[in-house]
Order: sequence, then structure tokens, then C-alpha cells
Amino acid sequence: MSLIDRIVEDLDNALAHDPAARSRLEVALAYPGVHAVWGHRISHYLWNHGFKLIARIHSNFIRTSTGIEIHPGARIGRRFFIDHGMGVVIGATTIIGDDVMLYHDVTLGARGGDFGKRHPTIDNDVVIGAGARVLGNVTVGEGSRISANAVITKDLPARSMLNSAEFFVI
Repeated sequence: MSLIDRIVEDLDNALAHDPAARSRLEVALAYPGVHAVWGHRISHYLWNHGFKLIARIHSNFIRTSTGIEIHPGARIGRRFFIDHGMGVVIGATTIIGDDVMLYHDVTLGARGGDFGKRHPTIDNDVVIGAGARVLGNVTVGEGSRISANAVITKDLPARSMLNSAEFFVI
């Protein structure tokens, strides 16, 4: 898939997920979640090709301009959409599958000073609501739905529906 095809796919994905979006042009110019994903792809490329300092500087610029912090080491699949993304944090060893959607103020973070894989794995077709926290080396199974303000610290099976009254605690 060419770079142009990927860009169009991202724009169409945003249009499909956000009923307020009116055109590809509007999404391309005014959607910080899309800008953050595009910026991450550049940072991730630099990170994987040994330009780690430049990757971190670039990702910091993207964070400053979008309010969304994605570590350049994080691996993100296709059609990833961040809606109203202010405050989103995605840690260095996070793995995100295809067709994942996050709302604002979501943290995919670590739980402590562990080394190695210390951030979540989010399988395909997952939706994570505003303010949710997924912490540690846990897996959120395919097709799961996590509502606002949930805190996940243990694996979540595929096709789980977690409402805000349910929490997996440390």
C-alpha cells in the first residue's frame, strides 16, 4: 500500500468514526488525532532506523502541537483513530492492532519500573472510552469495548464489554 493510499485510508477512517467530520480536507487540516498518528509514523520510522534522539524530538513536537503523546517505540496498526485526543498517552512498548479507536484522556501506560514489555497490547477492533487507563503488560482482547474512566490492570478477554462501574484493580 502506497503512502497516499495510507493517508486516504486514515482520512476515510476518521470520516467513518466521527459524524461531525464533513470532508477529507477538513480531517486532514483540523483533526489532531490524525496528525498525531501521521507524526507517530514518522517518529516510529526514525526510531526503528537508529535515529532515536531525532525520533524523540519529533514526537515531542507532535505532542506539543496535538496534545497527544505517542512514544516513537510504540507499534500502531492500520486505521487507528484518536477522537478528541487531548491528553492521550501511549507508552514505548505499547502494541495497538488494526481498527482501534481511543477517545480523549486515555492512558496506555506502565505500572512501575519494569524493563522489557511494560505497556499494554490492544488487539484489533477495540474501542477505549474517555479517561480510561490500561496499565502494565496486559492484553485487551479483540473486539473489546472499554467505557469511560475504567482502569484495566489485568488481561481482558476478547469481545469484553467493560462499563464504568467495573474495574480491574491492582
